[in-house]
Amino acid sequence: MRFADFPFLRYLPFLIAGIIVGNFSTLSTATYLLIGILLIWLCYLWGVGKRPPVSLGYTSGLGYSLIFLLGFWVSGMSVKNPSFSFPQLDSFQAYLAEVQRFDLDKPNSKENLVEVVAVRDSLDWRPAAGKILVYHKSDRRLQPGDLIWFQKSPEEIPGPTFPDEFDYKGFLAKKGIFYRQFIGNEFEVMGSSENRNPKFALVRLRENLARLIESKIHHKESRQIALALLIGQKESLDKEIRNAYAETGTMHILAVSGLHVGIIYAIFLFPLRAFKERRKIPVGYLVFLISTIWIYAAMTGFSPSVVRASVMFSLIIAGQMRKRRPSIWNILAFSAMLMLIVDPDVLFEVGFQLSYLAVGGIAGLQPLILRWWLPSHRAAEYFWQLAAVSIAAQLVTFPLSLYYFHLFPTYFLVANLIVVPLAFLIMSVGVPFLFLGKIPAVGDFLGLVLDRMIVFQIKVNSMIQSLPFGKLDRLTITFSGMAVVWAFLLVWGNWELGNRRKMIFSFFLILGVGLGDRLIREIRRPSYQIWFFSSEKGALIDLQLGRHDFTWNQDFPPDQISFALDPNRLLNQRSAQPNSLIGIRENDSVWFPALGFRFYPDEKLIQMERDYSPKIQIFRSTEGD
Repeated sequence: MRFADFPFLRYLPFLIAGIIVGNFSTLSTATYLLIGILLIWLCYLWGVGKRPPVSLGYTSGLGYSLIFLLGFWVSGMSVKNPSFSFPQLDSFQAYLAEVQRFDLDKPNSKENLVEVVAVRDSLDWRPAAGKILVYHKSDRRLQPGDLIWFQKSPEEIPGPTFPDEFDYKGFLAKKGIFYRQFIGNEFEVMGSSENRNPKFALVRLRENLARLIESKIHHKESRQIALALLIGQKESLDKEIRNAYAETGTMHILAVSGLHVGIIYAIFLFPLRAFKERRKIPVGYLVFLISTIWIYAAMTGFSPSVVRASVMFSLIIAGQMRKRRPSIWNILAFSAMLMLIVDPDVLFEVGFQLSYLAVGGIAGLQPLILRWWLPSHRAAEYFWQLAAVSIAAQLVTFPLSLYYFHLFPTYFLVANLIVVPLAFLIMSVGVPFLFLGKIPAVGDFLGLVLDRMIVFQIKVNSMIQSLPFGKLDRLTITFSGMAVVWAFLLVWGNWELGNRRKMIFSFFLILGVGLGDRLIREIRRPSYQIWFFSSEKGALIDLQLGRHDFTWNQDFPPDQISFALDPNRLLNQRSAQPNSLIGIRENDSVWFPALGFRFYPDEKLIQMERDYSPKIQIFRSTEGD
């Protein structure tokens, strides 16, 4: 294929580059946008008036610069700062807020999201705007549209305390949420706008479908899977179920994704086979199909993968209306650009990255994998095509999965060959169940069938999970390592279509950069490294001596280690269970004679009593600092 044949694929990298620069830039977006447009316009005028005229590459470069500025602008316009209209949190005494969703049950409370309408300071009430995560213990469940009144101001969501810990503050900031508050029972419901506010219609629809699933499906695990599989409600999933599907490489079944939209597309497209024979495409039915896809996307919360699939299938259906088949690469790139312009922060979401990588891998590598074997039987051909899809998606996404999740499912191919067809059957029953579930006899029957099918899927998935050597965990990869893997796949995918000499040169160039990055990391790595972590309850010291790891724990909470410290251990390729480090208590300190340093618990201080420089590096992270 020629890169020039896919215009949106050419535009996409420049839009992404602009978003990345805008996201990390502290410059004033409006000012530098105007300066950039002015410079491009002056360059264009100079090029037009030049004799002989400038080349096509010159004008193309100016066009790409405008796309870069578009990315820079939309990134600067996205929510990056608290959106409250008052300067200080402690400057007001109470606030009035509108509830945005139904309560989510937590172990010791209920969680909800509210949108501030007005605040009261020492003078009077004034309009305000902003989102707050609230936690309450009231017996009354909050409903979307409820207006609640609460005294006191919220607190800012704290950032990560320890190095490489998950940035929950940054995660919520992408959604425009910067504050939280525990309100207990100390609030009043002043009224409700639910019935007259159309923006809660889809929220209510989703809640009604969730209640339908809970009433008709009796097994607890089946209910959780059905809620996730059919309407994208993953909050109720137990940790054991999440781990089971993650370890078999079928977690994408539970995360409502393009697979689910594709299944709905296939279900509703099946009746059109009769029309295809007569070469008459019913436009009204195709419009209904597009509407159904987008209603489902809204009902499931507009996750990146669902929006991507909805845009792609909508364009494919539009092409069917005009009896044209648009390029998958143009559709893929156009849908990505549309999502990024509407919400540039989606670029940094794992779901967006994995979704587009998977589809790109399937489109580019599956045809090459299919050539490995030409089955003679139709059944074998069906499973081989399904296997080729799974292999292609896994090849492209596994570097990113290792980067984020540090896990590789060994039996992903076996699991996907069984679980994906089962998911198709479950969705084939589940979609009619959502539409017909309230009809007494029909709903009971479909709910029973759905329940039994999900139970069977869970058992099959558990059997695969229990196989020996079912997963490879605690794996790490650097960004340069990911680039090398993707460069190799790009060369392979375009070997028969592009300039092989340039592709080989590009691959070895990226390989050299990757190896150079790894060499520099090893050279700069100190022989001895000490990590000191301190929380309100205790302290912990991790020590790395070459390839040997040691730890010393003084009342540091074990349940905090997994999410607070383990990411740092993984990144630095240290053991999850280091050997115990022996220390001798001496008055107000702990002495480690074999290593020559002393720890003062009260001051949370490490004092070196030997000269290790420059072989040793100390990292200190204290909760509350």
